[in-house]
Amino acid sequence: MKPLTKRLAIGAAVAVGALGLLTAAAYGLGLRINTSKSIPKGLYVMTKEPITVGSYVILCPPDVGVFREAKARGYLGPGYCPGGYGNLMKRVLAAKEDVVTVSPQGLTVNGHLLPLSKPLPKDGAGRPMPAYQATTYTLGNLELLLMSDVSGTSFDGRYFGPVNVAQVQSVIHPVFTW
Repeated sequence: MKPLTKRLAIGAAVAVGALGLLTAAAYGLGLRINTSKSIPKGLYVMTKEPITVGSYVILCPPDVGVFREAKARGYLGPGYCPGGYGNLMKRVLAAKEDVVTVSPQGLTVNGHLLPLSKPLPKDGAGRPMPAYQATTYTLGNLELLLMSDVSGTSFDGRYFGPVNVAQVQSVIHPVFTW
């Protein structure tokens, strides 16, 4: 190998290694990047704050049928959650004792229609979207309704229903968004 080529190869290897270390350090500090349309795209940091209605959260989806199908269809990316799922980032729009109603017009929480909550009958490939089976339900003490409040096409609670609070890894806050 020529001296210049060898130096360039060593420099590239050092740069890749440094980038890997920087990425690992950022991950260890609780920094996460959202590139989906579920919440505003950007850099978020995990916190120890309690989960409340209005919070953004990061979670591991449960390894159940609706999420297996979503993964197979490409709605969810691969990751390190049980079942091989990637994390989801959503907003908590309802919690314990809230009454959720699902209709063709969208989801209501305690009688108020959520913006951008109208269930789509089909996905972009023309396949029927899953439908949460209940039409009206009251969330239990450990249940959350997780939705997008910025996209009408997000794969969220209108399709998979409530999730258990144990699925949530952390409340997250935006560091910066774009």
